[in-house]
Amino acid sequence: MSISKKIEGSITKSSLVRKMFEEGNARRAKYGAENVFDFSLGNPRIEPPTRFKEVLMELAADRSPGLHMYMSNAGLLETRKAVADYIGGQNGMPFGPDHIIMTVGASGALNVIFKTILDPGDEVIIPSPYFMEYNFYVDNFSGLPRVVNTNKDFSLDLSAIENAMNSNTKAVLINNPNNPTGAVYPEQDLIDLGKLLIQHRQRQGKSVYLISDEPYNKIVYDGIKTPSIFKVYNESILATSFSKDLSLPGERIGYIAVNPTIEDKKKMIDGLILCNRILGFVNAPALMQRLIPSLLNISVDIGAYQRKRDTLSKGLKDAGYNFTPPAGTFYLFPETPIPDDVEFIKDLQEENILAVPGSGFCAPGYFRIAYCVEDDTIERSLPGFARVMKKYK
Repeated sequence: MSISKKIEGSITKSSLVRKMFEEGNARRAKYGAENVFDFSLGNPRIEPPTRFKEVLMELAADRSPGLHMYMSNAGLLETRKAVADYIGGQNGMPFGPDHIIMTVGASGALNVIFKTILDPGDEVIIPSPYFMEYNFYVDNFSGLPRVVNTNKDFSLDLSAIENAMNSNTKAVLINNPNNPTGAVYPEQDLIDLGKLLIQHRQRQGKSVYLISDEPYNKIVYDGIKTPSIFKVYNESILATSFSKDLSLPGERIGYIAVNPTIEDKKKMIDGLILCNRILGFVNAPALMQRLIPSLLNISVDIGAYQRKRDTLSKGLKDAGYNFTPPAGTFYLFPETPIPDDVEFIKDLQEENILAVPGSGFCAPGYFRIAYCVEDDTIERSLPGFARVMKKYK
């Protein structure tokens, strides 16, 4: 007996992020946690806002019956209404609770979306670099990832997207702000992408969905705002979570928002609700759903992440690293001084610095640093980063 051949093959290609995380555990056991600088996993060290814990305590003390029972597969009505009001206010659009499905994080949301829209052989265009699990999410439902390059500064290459589109194209998936690069796609790029998708619909006679994965939506710097997909294209779907902006990755709470002007809206919503159930999620965690209405307008201290970004950026720049400064997220994505990014990561490990090779994000020649760590970790790692770069200078 054995596991499926497909999964057995997938194990060998599984996430480099998780492999580095396990390497970190081994090194902490060997050298001591204080001597290991682990930048491998986007696992926020900043605690959730105080308001989160206050509301959590209130809910824990609430003895009303039925608080932990099943609810509609779409989620609690009052939570969906609060989310709809929040998004509608941001976009000036008539979102209602029927346009929202509460999900088990953004990853759950993406799997529900792809289960709903993909037929075998449908293609999903994904700009690279990208979160490596996207390949598996698309493949889960017999879709085919169609990877396209971005520009040197990681902005969208609209020509590459246009050239990749064909009669099998079902969706374009963007991650904005982007993991691993920290790029934030500006509004004009999204407007131009929307026009491109409209032109494709006119030629092919069928729509292509624009799906935006946005768990880092609020983690942006220097006065930048993440532009809305809903204003640029009607066949648009948002997947997001509260994992990053509220530091709640372990609570697995997120949602899908469907553009109120999408075609076949009822069929889309019904499909998403069904898939949320039959994929085994059934519904998002009840306790977290009850928390969300009180937390929509708050986040962790984004200034703390900007400070970490600036400290790390200065240190790496002084050491000779080349990179595009991130406009959002808590990731830095420098070039490696040699073509073999995996080999370079091994050199960093000799300094007990753990980062992830860009090959894991379909971007060889780069590496990702997750700086959602303690300030002290960043500051004490910088001499090690400098020593490794000095070897190549």
